[in-house]
Amino acid sequence: MDTIRVGIIGIGNMGSAHASCVASGKIAGMELVAVCDPIPARQEYCQKTFPQAKVYSDYPALLQDATVNAVIIAVPHPLHSEIASAALKAGKHVLLEKPVDIAVSKAKQLNKIAEESGKVFGIMFNQRTNDLFQQAREIIRGGQLGELKRSVWIITNWYRTQHYYDSGSWRATWAGEGGGVLLNQAPHNLDLWQWICGMPCEVTGFCDVAKYHNIEVEDDVTIFVRYPNGATGTFITSTGEAPGTNRLEITGTLGKIILENGLLKWWKLKSPEPQVRVESQKNFEIIPSDYEEIKPRFEEPAHAGILQNFTNAILHGEQLLAPGIEGINELTISNAAYLSSWNGNRPVKLPLDCEAFDKKLAELAANSSLKDTKVSDKYNTAYSKRWQINW
Repeated sequence: MDTIRVGIIGIGNMGSAHASCVASGKIAGMELVAVCDPIPARQEYCQKTFPQAKVYSDYPALLQDATVNAVIIAVPHPLHSEIASAALKAGKHVLLEKPVDIAVSKAKQLNKIAEESGKVFGIMFNQRTNDLFQQAREIIRGGQLGELKRSVWIITNWYRTQHYYDSGSWRATWAGEGGGVLLNQAPHNLDLWQWICGMPCEVTGFCDVAKYHNIEVEDDVTIFVRYPNGATGTFITSTGEAPGTNRLEITGTLGKIILENGLLKWWKLKSPEPQVRVESQKNFEIIPSDYEEIKPRFEEPAHAGILQNFTNAILHGEQLLAPGIEGINELTISNAAYLSSWNGNRPVKLPLDCEAFDKKLAELAANSSLKDTKVSDKYNTAYSKRWQINW
């Protein structure tokens, strides 16, 4: 095989951008051969814009197309694992938009199917392509910051207007989207948080519903976590603050790093803090440190980077930067934050009680109301900068 013949399922904001990217030849070794959307207006758009691609109205028909050997799935969140599972069973490689689904229980089922399929399964965590986050991961996972003490991420520059939430009938509803800022915008940051610092063992969530917008779900969140070694972490996100902040600070026994304004700032203690704490004969001590500022070594390739990596993984065995099975990690944190918030902000220990979460989510979805919204006639011919890392 020298070319990946891809079908794109879902031609909304993300799907239309992916289709334009592939059709324009920006992904070496990938060819757009099919698209799928149940909405007639979007089918008509695809017929005019991508004449080389077959147009389907339902995904089972696309999955039966023998010319398609991989799919990109960009549909509402509750359909993610359902369609991804069907595609893997049909023998297709799968690149899935984030989040992997709305419930950890579904992600577990999908991961099992993916592992049994032998196919390449990736997820669109495009912010993993940013070099500063890659270097932060190398520093932490490589032990250069010592043992983790604390992590704090303030990520409040996901600002959205009421018009944004009203632009789709499924948006910001429990039945249609399965959550708010934790399910739509912050999965990128939750993923990077655990990718760099590791998974916590306990989560406490404060999820404020409709604090700034007329919606069913949360638009302002504070999460407190504990790690297995006793370290703590705080994650703050919102779609109702302006100007927002994007600042990640991680402290360890050998110093700290701060990622902000497109820089990685690194303080390297000349003596380990625990050693100074125990051995110093002074009441107060300023531990000498070296300071370094690190800039990105390369421009963030973002969505196109993940698409190219996915293609290379299929054609050449390249290691996935964002394996689909890892999508369960950030989803576990957000599911736990919801469950904690629903239960009076009580701490939730991991692994997650999926049964308790699914029961409450089903109750919320049963009382959810999809909005009466006109289908958008605007399509993305390029990736919006708001989907990439903004400092």
